[in-house]
Amino acid sequence: MGAGGRMSALNGKHDEIDNPFRRVPFEKPQFTLSQIKQAIPPHCFKRSLLRSFSYVVHDLTLSFIFYYIATTYFHLLPPLLTYIAWPIYWIFQGCILTGVWVIAHECGHHAFSDYQWLDDTVGLILHSALLVPYFSWKISHRRHHSNTGSIERDEVFVPKTKSSISWYSKYLNNPLGRFLTLLVTVTLGWPLYLAFNVSGRPYDRFACHYDPYGPIYSPREKLQIYISDAGVLTATYALYRIAAAKGIAWLVCVYGVPLLIVNGFLVVITYLQHTHPALPHYDSSEWEWLKGALLTMDRDYGLLNKVFHNITDTHVTHHLFSMMPHYHAMEATKAIKPLLGEYYRLDSTPFYKALWREAKECLYVEPDEDSPSKGVFWYQNKF
Repeated sequence: MGAGGRMSALNGKHDEIDNPFRRVPFEKPQFTLSQIKQAIPPHCFKRSLLRSFSYVVHDLTLSFIFYYIATTYFHLLPPLLTYIAWPIYWIFQGCILTGVWVIAHECGHHAFSDYQWLDDTVGLILHSALLVPYFSWKISHRRHHSNTGSIERDEVFVPKTKSSISWYSKYLNNPLGRFLTLLVTVTLGWPLYLAFNVSGRPYDRFACHYDPYGPIYSPREKLQIYISDAGVLTATYALYRIAAAKGIAWLVCVYGVPLLIVNGFLVVITYLQHTHPALPHYDSSEWEWLKGALLTMDRDYGLLNKVFHNITDTHVTHHLFSMMPHYHAMEATKAIKPLLGEYYRLDSTPFYKALWREAKECLYVEPDEDSPSKGVFWYQNKF
């Protein structure tokens, strides 16, 4: 039975309304964006420069403490304990730097302060330090927010129809193939997307986030791409100098592995926000902005929700009001849930289980055979 059949069974009369597997309604909502906004306390839309910077200071302080402990004390440990201490450092540092990444992402949405120049300055510094081309990704990510759920115009994790998937996909539809696919996706997915537009929207020619003349950008955006490239090159040169002074092994342990974890979490978070059997995608005959903006799944990462500044469990609100600071998003989410009703979904499945399940259940999208709405595409799990 395909995912469509399984979803139909879940949509029976005994299904609970808060069951995350129940299909999100694809009909046009009866509420408007203005009504959603009116349900949110007005202070949730106010940005505090002091409060925003407090999160930057908090995260960078923790990052420095982890670094200081690792570089000051780990070499004093017995060899066996060293093999335990470094992985703990990598996980802690990777998680806290993912929070730094999220703050830079907020800067790209102008959710950090009331000053665009300051948001861009902070975002450029933080993202460049994590080897992210700030303006380049800010622009493509903005288009993702403008076209969420569109099978034709969305920018990333755009699902393929059965007729367009690669010939070898069916040979990967098994536990080993799934594991290898996820391993490559989590470790290399982010740099491959930036450099080669892997999993991104198809363009009529080669697309790259580092190319000022690429199809992702308009001519008036070229300067911003050059600035982004300069930021990444500056960070890369700094890392080269550090490696020359401290050694490559030292740099890999202190910076490289945590960055790999940051990139992995970024891919996992984004993938799980927009990939779920309950979420449809639309072609141009059905897509509308509000319908598309609601096509995201809040996820529960436990303690990491706070570490990641709630980008994980308030993503529906983020897509509706991307300029809202993260520290108000939880309150706003609670305020709009009654109005959104079945259009809001939270799946509390542990992210590592959800990642494996979605990789198994969400292979491609097709309209339901018996549905008159041929512009609504649902994930399927059988070839």
